[in-house]
Amino acid sequence: MTKRQVTIITALSIAAMVLIVLISQRLWFRLDLTENKAYTISPVSRNLHTEIPDHVRITYYISEKLAAIHPAPRELEDLLREYTAYSRGRIRLTVRDPIKAGLNREVESLGIIPQQIETVEQDQTNFAMVYSGIVIEYLDQTDVIPFAFNLETLEYDLTSRIRTLVRGTRREAAFLVGNPRKQWSRDYSILNQAFAQSGFRVRTINPGDEIPDSLPALFVLGGVEDLDDWALYRIDRYIQGGGKALFALEGVFVDDGNALQSRVMIDKGLQAMVSFYGATVKPELALDVSALSLSYQSVDPYGSRVYRIVRYPLWIGVLPENGNPAHPVTASFGGVDVYWASPLTLNPPEGISAVPLFTTTPEAWSETKDFAANPEQSYLFQGELNETKGEKLLGAALSGTFPRWFAGMAKPVREGSEEELPDMPTEAKESRIIVIGDTDLASTLTQYTRSDRNFDFFLKAADWLGNDDDIIGIRSRQSSPGRLDRITDADKKAGAMAFARSFNVILIPLAVIALGVGRALQRRRRKESSDGV
Repeated sequence: MTKRQVTIITALSIAAMVLIVLISQRLWFRLDLTENKAYTISPVSRNLHTEIPDHVRITYYISEKLAAIHPAPRELEDLLREYTAYSRGRIRLTVRDPIKAGLNREVESLGIIPQQIETVEQDQTNFAMVYSGIVIEYLDQTDVIPFAFNLETLEYDLTSRIRTLVRGTRREAAFLVGNPRKQWSRDYSILNQAFAQSGFRVRTINPGDEIPDSLPALFVLGGVEDLDDWALYRIDRYIQGGGKALFALEGVFVDDGNALQSRVMIDKGLQAMVSFYGATVKPELALDVSALSLSYQSVDPYGSRVYRIVRYPLWIGVLPENGNPAHPVTASFGGVDVYWASPLTLNPPEGISAVPLFTTTPEAWSETKDFAANPEQSYLFQGELNETKGEKLLGAALSGTFPRWFAGMAKPVREGSEEELPDMPTEAKESRIIVIGDTDLASTLTQYTRSDRNFDFFLKAADWLGNDDDIIGIRSRQSSPGRLDRITDADKKAGAMAFARSFNVILIPLAVIALGVGRALQRRRRKESSDGV
C-alpha cells in the first residue's frame, strides 16, 4: 500500500467518524425491554415539535458530584438528549453544574431545590448539597422541575409542561372538600403534593363559593351530609357550562374516631344529584378477598396492649386486571386501594355514555345492613356473603351533555345573605364526570398502606377530565414493581407457594448436582481418552 493510499484511507476514516458523530445527534436508539416500553419516548413526545412554533430551551442543572455516585442523572440526561434528537431543532438542551459555574443563588431563585447527600471520601463521611433540577423556557415563559430524579415520570413532566408553555395555558385542578371535619392541608396533603409536583396549579374551593367556568377540572371530595343546595347549584352550573368533575363519595359513614361505628349516610342532595347524572352510590360497604393489611392496637385477655396485623376485607386492593383497558384513565391500570368503599350502579340518562373504570374481584361481597367494620368483630364480616357475593363496581366514567339537576327550580338562597346566584347557562355543553365510591382513597390514610398508585390514578383522571387524553398514555407506560399479594385465590396462592418451594429447595439443588456430576463424568472421559492415546 502506497503512502498516498494510506493518507486517503486515513482521511476517509476521519471523515466517516465525523459524519457518524453528526448523524448521532439526529438519530437515537435505546433498547427497551420493559413491558410497557416505559423507557422509550412516546409518539406524543416525538411529535411535539409539530406543536412548537418557536424554540424551547431546556437547561438541566446537575451537580457533577451527584452524577459521579448515582446512575440516575446520566439516565435523565440521555432521555433529555433523546428529546432534542426528535425535536428537529425545536428543543435545545444545555447541561450545567450550578456549583461549578457559581450559579447557586440564581438557580435556587428559579425554584430549583438543592438536596443534601452523604458522601464517603478517604474514610471520612461528608455531607454535600447537590442539584438535579430542570428549567424549561419558551419565549418569556418559564417552568421548573425543582428536583428531577425519577426517570419514569420525566417524560410526562416534560411533555405536559412544554405543551402548557407553548399553548399559553396552565394546568390547573381545583378541589372542594365537602366534609367540614376534614382539611385540605392536613387530610389531603399527599394529594396536594402529587399534583404540585406534576406541574398543576392547585386551587381549593370552599363549599358554596363561585366555581370559575374556565376551570379545567373540579374534584369534589365528600360532602354527602354537608353540601347544601347553594353549593350544589354552583356545581350543577359548572357542569352545565362544560366543566368536568370527579366525585369521590361514600354511601356509609365509618367513624374512625369511635371504634369504626358505621351507619348509612344521610344525603343532603349530593348523592341524588350524582345519581341524576347517571351513577348511584349504594348505601353499602364492599368487602373483597383482595384485602389490604390493617395494623391496630388491642387489649389481650390479660389486659396487655398488643399490636395486631390482619387482612382487612373492608380495605380493598383493586387489582390491575380489574380495570377497564378500553378507557384512557385505566388503559394501563396499576390498581388503586380503597377504604370502606361503597359499590356503584350505572343508570345513565339518554345521551350519556357511562362505562366502568374499575371493580372488585368476582369474590367480593357487601354489607347492606348491621354494618360491622371493627376488625375485632371480623366474625361478622361474612354475614351476607352468600346473598351478595359478586363483582362490585367502584369507579365509573360518564360523558355527554348532562341533564340539569336544578331544572324548573328556583335559585337557592342563603338566609341572612343578599348574594344572588348567577343564572344557569342557556344551553348545556358536553362534559365529563368520574364517580368513585370512596373518599378516603385520596386522603393521607394512604400513607399507612403505601398506596402511591392512588395518586397516579388521580393525575390520569385530571388529564382525562382536561381533555389531555394523549398525555395519559405517557403515565400509562410507566413501569411499576407490582405487589407480592396479587394472587387472591387461596388454592392458587397455595399452589404458587408449593411450586416456589419445590423449585428452590428441590429442583435447583438437583440441577446443580446434575451439572456437577455431568462435568465430573466429562472430565473423566477426557482423561481416559488422553491416557489411551
